[in-house]
Amino acid sequence: MADDKRLDLAVERRLSRRFRIEQDVTFRNLGCKPGTPAAGNGRTVDFSSRGLLFRTEQALCVGDRIEVSVEWPALLSGTCPLKFVALGRVLRIRENRVATSIEQYEFRTRRTREWPK
Repeated sequence: MADDKRLDLAVERRLSRRFRIEQDVTFRNLGCKPGTPAAGNGRTVDFSSRGLLFRTEQALCVGDRIEVSVEWPALLSGTCPLKFVALGRVLRIRENRVATSIEQYEFRTRRTREWPK
């Protein structure tokens, strides 16, 4: 029994639980190196309190400092759309999946997609 518990801990080394949230994401590269995009978009795969994993077709570099903005699935007071905005660094890239740290974050209100007439 004790051996099973040690094996579980050895397999999962993350300190924070991951939540599968698939939403649109946009990013800005705050320290653009030549050949890397200044901005781009993609789709989140999952979140934790310390990091974000998302898919994108734009090429980023490990170590890039980025700001990500995610359309949050919940509404403020049931009516106002929110976005999650975070600053972090690209930690690793595998194929089209980018793992970033979350160093700072905040929730902001966002515009609805429809403009009033």
